[in-house]
Amino acid sequence: MTVEVQLKKGDFGDSVSEVVVVEWLKQVGDAIAVDADLVELESDKATTKWPAPKAGVVTKLLFNAGDTIPLPAVIALIDETATAPTAPAAAAPAPAAAAATAKVSPSAEPRVMPSAAAMMSENGVKPSQVTPTGPGGRILKEDVQKQVSAAAAQPAPAPAPKPPVETVRTIVTGERSEKRQMMSPIRKRIASRLVEAQSTAALLTTFNEVDMTAIMDLRKQHQDAFTQRYGIKLGFMSFFVKAAIDALQTFPAINAEIQGTEIVYHNYFDIGIAIGGGKGLVVPVLRNAERMGFAQIEQAIAEFANKVKSNTLSPQELTGGTFTITNGGVYGSLLSTPIVNPPQSGVLGMHSIQDRPVARDGQVVIRPMMYLALTYDHRIVDGREAVTFLKRIKDCLENPVRLLLDV
Repeated sequence: MTVEVQLKKGDFGDSVSEVVVVEWLKQVGDAIAVDADLVELESDKATTKWPAPKAGVVTKLLFNAGDTIPLPAVIALIDETATAPTAPAAAAPAPAAAAATAKVSPSAEPRVMPSAAAMMSENGVKPSQVTPTGPGGRILKEDVQKQVSAAAAQPAPAPAPKPPVETVRTIVTGERSEKRQMMSPIRKRIASRLVEAQSTAALLTTFNEVDMTAIMDLRKQHQDAFTQRYGIKLGFMSFFVKAAIDALQTFPAINAEIQGTEIVYHNYFDIGIAIGGGKGLVVPVLRNAERMGFAQIEQAIAEFANKVKSNTLSPQELTGGTFTITNGGVYGSLLSTPIVNPPQSGVLGMHSIQDRPVARDGQVVIRPMMYLALTYDHRIVDGREAVTFLKRIKDCLENPVRLLLDV
């Protein structure tokens, strides 16, 4: 039985309408197990390996590497009744057939019985393709039926290869040259969403700075015990996620979105964590982050980072999100204005931690300081709310015990 490998609308997220074939991991004639990786696909959100729905033998690939596939689509066929590709063995002629054939000269055209001729006409079969078994070398209806059945059982031929998509071109002018490269779906989508955010929302950014001393001391004091118990290090991001949720609960408009003429307030907190990958920035989402502890947050983020490296993030892990946190500090950024991820209304930007002189109790002291930035949609978030929101995050981070006592 032939099984279609189907890609459905919504498999890669509601907004994804097409994917690109990066590489076929199996070829025509290859055996494949159920849920084994068949093809690597790239959408405007992530690169994903797509599994085989059934075990069997790949009989047809309907697209080539580099092709763009509009969704929904059937991309391949698998014969689940086959276990391995085998070359058809030449059947030894039956004794009667051999005797009948021996009586006919090689150049003689075999006689075709009327019922056999009608079936040959219906199925486009030539006399030379049929082994006659009738008296005197006649072709019987049963002989034609055997040929039609055998042809139907053969794997369908692979489609003729299409010209490869030229993604990189080098232009030489005299002694100088330029390289032109097609934008990947992820890069095109990033560009589209950045322009969308700038043109559809009233974006404004407010800044503050946070003294990271308390968090750094807390991590230093409890790092070994935390790692031993949970198998992962206590990082900074879990503190920022917890602080953001605390502030979002106080200022729900920053966790809301505009839909038409309505403001939708989310009573849950799906926090997007921006992670840089080789093909662009992706934002996997911590679902119901308000229910997660520090260890769960750190483990989930570590798993996301590993999936980004191996291109195994699922489309479902990249959809949704009510608020985003991005950390440009890992790349050395001192200060920036992050852009909101539509239809969200806010994004928090973290930056490098630097030892700077600050005034404390009338004294100049050196403290590890980080600039924070909140970009927000001014259509539904007022400046007072945004400034106070960021101040709330600062207070939670400078006194992290508040996160544990919920005060």
